[in-house]
Amino acid sequence: MRTLSTPSPALICPPNLPGFQNGRGSSTSSSSITGETVAMVHSPPPTRLTHPLIRLASRPQKEQASIDRLPDHSMVQIFSFLPTNQLCRCARVCRRWYNLAWDPRLWRTIRLTGETINVDRALKVLTRRLCQDTPNVCLMLETVTVSGCRRLTDRGLYTIAQCCPELRRLEVSGCYNISNEAVFDVVSLCPNLEHLDVSGCSKVTCISLTREASIKLSPLHGKQISIRYLDMTDCFVLEDEGLHTIAAHCTQLTHLYLRRCVRLTDEGLRYLVIYCASIKELSVSDCRFVSDFGLREIAKLESRLRYLSIAHCGRVTDVGIRYVAKYCSKLRYLNARGCEGITDHGVEYLAKNCTKLKSLDIGKCPLVSDTGLECLALNCFNLKRLSLKSCESITGQGLQIVAANCFDLQTLNVQDCEVSVEALRFVKRHCKRCVIEHTNPAFF
Repeated sequence: MRTLSTPSPALICPPNLPGFQNGRGSSTSSSSITGETVAMVHSPPPTRLTHPLIRLASRPQKEQASIDRLPDHSMVQIFSFLPTNQLCRCARVCRRWYNLAWDPRLWRTIRLTGETINVDRALKVLTRRLCQDTPNVCLMLETVTVSGCRRLTDRGLYTIAQCCPELRRLEVSGCYNISNEAVFDVVSLCPNLEHLDVSGCSKVTCISLTREASIKLSPLHGKQISIRYLDMTDCFVLEDEGLHTIAAHCTQLTHLYLRRCVRLTDEGLRYLVIYCASIKELSVSDCRFVSDFGLREIAKLESRLRYLSIAHCGRVTDVGIRYVAKYCSKLRYLNARGCEGITDHGVEYLAKNCTKLKSLDIGKCPLVSDTGLECLALNCFNLKRLSLKSCESITGQGLQIVAANCFDLQTLNVQDCEVSVEALRFVKRHCKRCVIEHTNPAFF
């Protein structure tokens, strides 16, 4: 019968690092390690030998180490700051550390990173150890972060889905080998999942409670996915049909990021607004097919929308900005960098209707001039961050008007703008906490 065991650091660290083969500095014939990360299981460290003869033969006992004097609750607090691989190393120091390192309070989160890690094997061994008290179910694990682990496959996510019904947060950004099948397993078996990051997972095209991506409605008669935060940045093959399915199944979404989902169009945004009326933050940056018609659909979110990023959506003009400004009066953040169709008229309408705006990026909008800045300064007094990078029509006069009215300004980007040193000094005098990003070598 297997005793309680702890995964070796070799489970998580690349095998070519010294000192992680069989827990020693060199390998043995009984456990040869290849170029692949190997998962080994070790029994808990033995207690110190206390036989009288052994005590006589041993060296005089040294004074107890300072860290061993700390109470258990302090040790657990220290361990709580360690990543998963370091926690596994601590579990091999001595029996006391072993027991403390496997305190359930420390295993609400698993964090693994690295391209060479055999993540599937690591997750299998870790979940098996965490399921010892409650066979086949790990009730304490709530967060799994395995970002950038290219060797993660559907098998690893299935292990998590099967063993961790209380999972609330899953981050697998950059794990490009996972597919819709793995995502289906997770959302089906983890009903409490609220946060899902699949950015960079190019094979993921749909998130639903059905294996067939084309089926919009759940076969479970209205059962919905509880996800509120979804990041699908760089999911290049996501199309309007997939977004339609996601919206139909994830009606509780409040944060949605679709950066560089280049196949999406205005039609996909129409589906989104129909089903997900509670969205507060939305990013469609670099979605080149999104136009003013798409912003008209986004504007239907009305006062619920607080964050919107439409950077480099080249088809957006003042018309789309007017829709958003008119209906989304509580907007706090807008990124419209690279939307070259925006002019002073759009900025003016935005400033007069979204007076609580705190962050605005209109960099690389060559048609915005001092006139737009003046209107912005006279209406948005709470502005904290402003980016005007590469705005060719901006001068020092417009910056001075902003500085004279927006005293809480904290960040100002005027890189590649023709502004004088005197204007920059004026900004610094009036907005003392402001960090100015510039390309003027005479100002420092």
